[in-house]
Amino acid sequence: MNPITHLLAGWSIANAARLDKKERAAVTFAGVLPDIDGFGLIPERLTLESAHPITWWSDYHHVLAHNLFFGLAVAAACFSIATRRWVVAALALLSFHAHLIGDVIGAGGPDGEHWPIPYLWPFSEKVQLVWQGQWAINAWQNVVITLLLLAAMFILAYRRGYSPVEIISSRADAAFVNTIRSRFGKL
Repeated sequence: MNPITHLLAGWSIANAARLDKKERAAVTFAGVLPDIDGFGLIPERLTLESAHPITWWSDYHHVLAHNLFFGLAVAAACFSIATRRWVVAALALLSFHAHLIGDVIGAGGPDGEHWPIPYLWPFSEKVQLVWQGQWAINAWQNVVITLLLLAAMFILAYRRGYSPVEIISSRADAAFVNTIRSRFGKL
């Protein structure tokens, strides 16, 4: 799935409990953070035609940060900054695993290649999360999931008075929510 879908899924999970802004942001980022292991895409693309290509993205994406131990570290970090520590840590771990599930079901390559996730890495590569029915990252199913998450985001923003925009700017978020509320009137 794409990063926007992961962000919207994480933010939806963050709204499963009444959390403050910092806690919602932490749970939301927990659902996006696994893709930090995609950092090697730019150097790989830049060196693709060189004599010594860097293959960091091919070698490490869906490996370094797509595993149980990274998820536990993310949950521990969220625990350490939260007021509602256990709730936030549990939701962060759920958000993290929603990312993994999204990748297992909907992050296939255009050539039909399946991209397994070594769940117990670095201690073992025996447990691989993979699904033979995995659809391509640009498949209609991902578009539908993203649209449903967008609809949930608009409904939650209307009802609760905040949206994922709050992560960037409280002022921009207020303008966004006011626009939604004025556009849709009473629901």
